[in-house]
Amino acid sequence: MPLDSRIAAVTDRIRARSADSRAAYLDRLARAADQGPARAHLSCSNAAHVYAATGPDKQALVTGRAPHLGIVTAYNDMLSAHQPYEDYPARIRAAARAAGITAQVAGGVPAMCDGVTQGQPGMELSLFSRDVIALSAGVAMSHNCFDAALWLGVCDKIVPGLVIAAATFGHVPAIFVPAGPMTSGIPNDEKARVRQRFATGQASREDLMAAEMASYHGPGTCTFYGTANTNQMLMEFMGLHLPGAAFVNPGTPLREALTEAAVVRAGAITALGNDWRPAGQILDERAFVNGIVGLMATGGSTNLVLHLPAMAQAAGIRLDLQDFADISAAVPLMARVYPNGLADVNHFHAAGGIAYLIGELLEAGLLHPDVKTVAGDGLHLYAQEPKLEGGRLVWGEGPKSSLNDRILRPHADPFAATGGLAQVQGNLGRGVVKVSAVPADRHVIEAPARVFHDQAAVKAAFQRGEFTGDVVVVVRFQGPRANGMPELHALTPVLSVLQDRGHRVALVTDGRMSGASGKVPAAIHVSPEAAMGGPLARVQDGDLIRLDAAAGTLEVLTPGFAERAPVVADLTANGFGVGRELFARLRAGAGAATEGASILF
Repeated sequence: MPLDSRIAAVTDRIRARSADSRAAYLDRLARAADQGPARAHLSCSNAAHVYAATGPDKQALVTGRAPHLGIVTAYNDMLSAHQPYEDYPARIRAAARAAGITAQVAGGVPAMCDGVTQGQPGMELSLFSRDVIALSAGVAMSHNCFDAALWLGVCDKIVPGLVIAAATFGHVPAIFVPAGPMTSGIPNDEKARVRQRFATGQASREDLMAAEMASYHGPGTCTFYGTANTNQMLMEFMGLHLPGAAFVNPGTPLREALTEAAVVRAGAITALGNDWRPAGQILDERAFVNGIVGLMATGGSTNLVLHLPAMAQAAGIRLDLQDFADISAAVPLMARVYPNGLADVNHFHAAGGIAYLIGELLEAGLLHPDVKTVAGDGLHLYAQEPKLEGGRLVWGEGPKSSLNDRILRPHADPFAATGGLAQVQGNLGRGVVKVSAVPADRHVIEAPARVFHDQAAVKAAFQRGEFTGDVVVVVRFQGPRANGMPELHALTPVLSVLQDRGHRVALVTDGRMSGASGKVPAAIHVSPEAAMGGPLARVQDGDLIRLDAAAGTLEVLTPGFAERAPVVADLTANGFGVGRELFARLRAGAGAATEGASILF
């Protein structure tokens, strides 16, 4: 099927916009590659430090004739998704040794759990942890003695940070090695019901704790389709995983076989062989467009609208919110996974998962087929699925039909004709709305504003019974310059209760919502942010606001709005405690949300 003209037009626009920066990036990549394998340039003293603790691999490293792999790991056992990585370095070294190559942990990067920090001061460090991860990975790779790298990370900011680093070291081949989702616990909608009952005093804290523990119950990624699992989808659509690796559960024979296969494949795609596949060549305009197509087709996390522009800039590519909006208009919503449906990612995978989606989207001409990936040339490789036959890992043809049409549907009969996200803009600025989980009769909300400067104040007003009618809740001074742009997911139960009471409710904020946020319409990432004097700083209680996700507009309808002076908030309380003082310069230097909210570009 020829490439859809709308996808081609967006790609051409990105390519033209990025021509100078991409050319400069590729020139740097080529000059780095021309220096040859990095270890050849180490002095004897440098090399001795590298080899000193490598034990049985020391002689192979000294001869320098075999590929040497660097492992960058986000392991900790604070994150259930990353706990399985504890034994990966030993497994990787053993697999490398068996294949006649060597591997070494180059370094670790921090990985915070947003589930722990939701609604807590530590969440104000969360977004900037992405750039800290990129910087930490840069330190690991600066040893400059690796022929390829294996990147171990799953969750929210970790994968984007690692991709930024992999693109920065773009002459080095990179394979991302996932750990997989935990097995299914209680249904996610049941967990949400208990949260809402707790918010209204109908459930006890013991009830709430029991539900949360039954949902988050073991090693692996949380099973809802939030940012972590959207990241895993993205790595396959962009060709950085081995095909079918994303959603295989931890500790299974197939999971272990895929990890070992990633090691062997990394050794095969270095500049020492004849199939060099540097990360910077894989991460081109087509790969990023394919990633956005996957985001829209699956109704993925709004956080990727922040992360993808930052990731792309590391590879010399410039993305704009309009690119997301135009791709969303061209791509049907083909998956319903919680919070966009009742299924979790294990159910999604069993129904056909990524292999089915990629096959369908290729058939519809909605993906670039002619891309370079870590697995080989062409995205058709990712319409295959891995399996074990006689203990040997093989890839075979993926499913050609959905095994559950309540979870996955073909492109010709989707859940919705357009994708999961919409851009909105108007006299309040530009933002994004996740529409895939919002009922169609809630895509347009017009109501008076209630203005708050933090989510705790919203919850307190709710507890006092102050919300008695239709309302647009404005939570401002939550952008990257103000307080690091924390997720405001703790508002979800409160706003959901108001909506369930029959009120028409929306959220407008310069902050973020979790990738797990669902049915309440929310215009988020609104830019320019209030702390920079953006229009949100002029909103007053009672202003009539219209959020129209269908028309793509976000407007204050009250006369005289544009002539008001912006409010200036006292943000000193955001500057200290739980490490926030260490991030002051990151807040001061952060870019706009529409450009990725990064300190690096």
